[in-house]
Amino acid sequence: MSISNAVMLFIIIILVYWSIGEVFTVLFRFTGLPYDKARFQVLSLLTGTGFTTRESESLVSIRPRRKLAHITMLFGYVFNITIMSTFINIFVSVKKNQVENLFNEILIPLGIIIVLLLILRTKAVHTRMDRLIEKLAGRIMNKDAANTILLVDYISHDSIAKVKLKEVPEEFKGKTLAELDLRANYDVLVMLVERADRTVVPADGNTVFCEGDKLTLFGNYKVIMNMFHATEWFN
Repeated sequence: MSISNAVMLFIIIILVYWSIGEVFTVLFRFTGLPYDKARFQVLSLLTGTGFTTRESESLVSIRPRRKLAHITMLFGYVFNITIMSTFINIFVSVKKNQVENLFNEILIPLGIIIVLLLILRTKAVHTRMDRLIEKLAGRIMNKDAANTILLVDYISHDSIAKVKLKEVPEEFKGKTLAELDLRANYDVLVMLVERADRTVVPADGNTVFCEGDKLTLFGNYKVIMNMFHATEWFN
């Protein structure tokens, strides 16, 4: 293999590696992780470094994120070996008569990868990528579930979770939060309510659940799941 081909192969692998990181970051965001946490955890899983026990609780505590974490680690293992072997192959491929042309052969591919990375990091491309991955993720999501739940974060023994209501549970229909008294009966606090028209309102005693609501709640994850007869987003 010539030095230029080896360098191009190495650059292609790096681009694929970066793209995989972006894909898994978006997938973890769909499960409710904030962007910064999702990106850090994906980088940690792919490289095998920095995956702290405390921050990993939000991943290993529920099945959907555990599955994604397993797949991410496998991809990371395979690509780390591939990148290392390609990197070694570049040096093995360099012959004495190629050393003088090494700079020119690397400069052009390096310029290409910099331009591509700049393009991929633009907001428009990020938006298109998110939409594409969202369609792909939608195929493996549990579409048949009436209500869905995802874990956002853990705080001590409780959690922040989001519930999307396709159907309001029978025991909650037409009743205000004051009448339901979820804090006393379930030890669950309703923090925010996003209506179907995307308006976000703070929950108060007069709030009534409606179909299409997206609820942000604080309390025990399993209790919240059972309250709304909800299933996790991924099988």
